[in-house]
Amino acid sequence: MKSGAWNFTQLFVNGERRNRPRLPKSGYFKVAGFAGFDPNGKYNTPMNKFNYAEGDIRPNWTNIQDIETIVLHFWVDTHLQIAGIDEATKTVTFDRFSRRKFTDDHSSKGARYYLSNIYKALDTPGEFYLNAKTGVLHYIPKPGEDLEKAEVIAPRLSSLVRFAGNPKSGQFVDHISLQGLTFSDVEWQLPKKDGGDTQAAEMVPAVISAEGARNCAIRDCVVRNSATYGIELGSGCKENQIIRNELCNLGAGGIKLSGGGVGSPEAEQTAKTQITDNHIHDCGQIFHSAVGILLRHSAGNTVAHNHIHHLYYTAISIGWVWGYKPSISRDNIVEFNHIHDIGQKVLSDMGGIYMLGVSPGTVIRNNLLHDIDSWGYGGWGIYTDEGSSEIVIENNVVYRTKSGGFHQHYGRENIVRNNVFALAREEQVARSRAESHVSFTFERNIVYFAEGPLLGKNWKDDKFKLDYNVYFHAGGKPIAFPGGTFQDWKKRGFDQNSIIADPMFNDPAKGDFSLKPDSPAFKLGFKAIDISKVGPRK
Repeated sequence: MKSGAWNFTQLFVNGERRNRPRLPKSGYFKVAGFAGFDPNGKYNTPMNKFNYAEGDIRPNWTNIQDIETIVLHFWVDTHLQIAGIDEATKTVTFDRFSRRKFTDDHSSKGARYYLSNIYKALDTPGEFYLNAKTGVLHYIPKPGEDLEKAEVIAPRLSSLVRFAGNPKSGQFVDHISLQGLTFSDVEWQLPKKDGGDTQAAEMVPAVISAEGARNCAIRDCVVRNSATYGIELGSGCKENQIIRNELCNLGAGGIKLSGGGVGSPEAEQTAKTQITDNHIHDCGQIFHSAVGILLRHSAGNTVAHNHIHHLYYTAISIGWVWGYKPSISRDNIVEFNHIHDIGQKVLSDMGGIYMLGVSPGTVIRNNLLHDIDSWGYGGWGIYTDEGSSEIVIENNVVYRTKSGGFHQHYGRENIVRNNVFALAREEQVARSRAESHVSFTFERNIVYFAEGPLLGKNWKDDKFKLDYNVYFHAGGKPIAFPGGTFQDWKKRGFDQNSIIADPMFNDPAKGDFSLKPDSPAFKLGFKAIDISKVGPRK
C-alpha cells in the first residue's frame, strides 16, 4: 500500500460496506463562487476550479490531493481530485475538468458538493481512512465489532468475469451459464483526468462483462459490494438471459446493455436479452447517476418482473440517441416491474422509467412506480425525453412522484393509455415542447391529485390528443385547465368525452389504486389494472 500499488477506496467488514469520512457529515456544502467562469453560461461549460465558503475546505488537511470532491448538478455527479488551494481567494483547483459548470441545475447559484476521504473527519464508527503515503489503514469499529474475528476485505480486482468474444472478427462466446454464484468485492477508480460526469455513469465498467456473448445466461446469482455496475453486455451480445439475480450495494448501477449503433455491422449490434425477475437495490453508492437497468444501443429486449429500488437516479433507462435521428433502440418491452424510492432528492431531471430517442415497437406496460423524488426539477414517474417517439405506455400505476406521473419533454406520436397517475406534488401530467407534429395521445387514463396543476408546462397549441380520461382533485377543489375551465378546454377540442369524477379507488392513501366495481372510469372504457403480478416471480 505504501508503494502506491494498492490504493483502495472501499472496505467491507463482515459483508457490509464501510465509508470513507466525509464533510459535511450530512447534507452538502455549496459552491460559493465560480473563479472567473460565467455562471450564466451553458450548463456544459467545463470548469476545474471554484470558490468555497470560509471553513468548508482547509489547506492544512492531511494529504489534500487524496481528498475527493463530489459535485452534484443536473443529472450527473462529478468526481474531482484537488490539485491546489489558494486560501487567500478561497479557490480550490482540481487536477481535471468537470464537463458541467458548477451551478445548481439551470440556475446561477452554486452547486452542492461534499468532500470524501478526509482524515480530519474520521470520527464515526464504521468509517475508514487509508493514508496512501504511509500505507496505514485507519478504521473505527462499530459497536460490538471484534476485529480479531471480523472478515475485513479491501478489494483489489476491477472485474471478476469476462466473456471475451470478438464480434468484429466473428468470434463469439456461446452457451455458457453462471448459476447460483456470488460475486463480490470489486474495486474501480476513474482514470486520471476523468471526472466521471457522463449521463447514467455509463463509463463505469461491471463486475461481470461480456462482448460477443450469444445464448449465455446469468441466473440465480448475487452481485454485490462493488464500486462498479453489476453486469454489462456489450458489443455483439444476443439472445442472452439475466434472470433471478440480486444486484445490490453497488458503486454504480445494476445492469447495462450497449452495442453498435446505427450503421454498425450486424455482428456488433446487441439485442434480445431477457432481463427478468431480478432484485436490484441500494445502487449508486459512489457514482450516484448510475441506473438500475440501462439499455443504450440495444433492441428487442424484455425487461420484466424486476424489483428496483433505492437508487439516486433513474431505475430503467432506454435509448442513447438524442432527438429524431435513427436509433438502434426499438421493440423493447418493459413490463411488470416494481420501481420505488428512486432519486431520493440527490439528482435532478430523472424518472422511474426514462426514454431517449425514436423507439418504434417499445412498450411500457403494467409497471408499478411510486415514491420518486428529485433534488430540483424533474422527479417524474414515466419520462419521455429528447425525441422519444412511437412508444406505447399503458396499464401502469404511478403515484407519489415529486414532479409528475408522466412528462414528455419532446417527441412524437406516443400513446399514453389506461394508466393511473396519482398524487404527484408539483404537476400531474406535463408537456414541455410544442412541435409541428402530434406529441402524444392521452386517453382512458385516471389522474387523481391533491396539489399542483393537472396539466403543467406547455399546452398552447393543439398538437396532442386527450380524451376519455377521468380527472379528480382529492380535496374536491375545482380543476383548472390551460386557458380556463373544463368547458373552455373542451371548446378547444380536447377531452370531449372525459369527465371530472371520483374514480373510486379502494384505498389510495395506502397505495391501493384498484377500482370499486361502480367506478365511472369503466364507463369510459378503462380496464382494471392488476398489479398483483409486478416484481419477481417466485
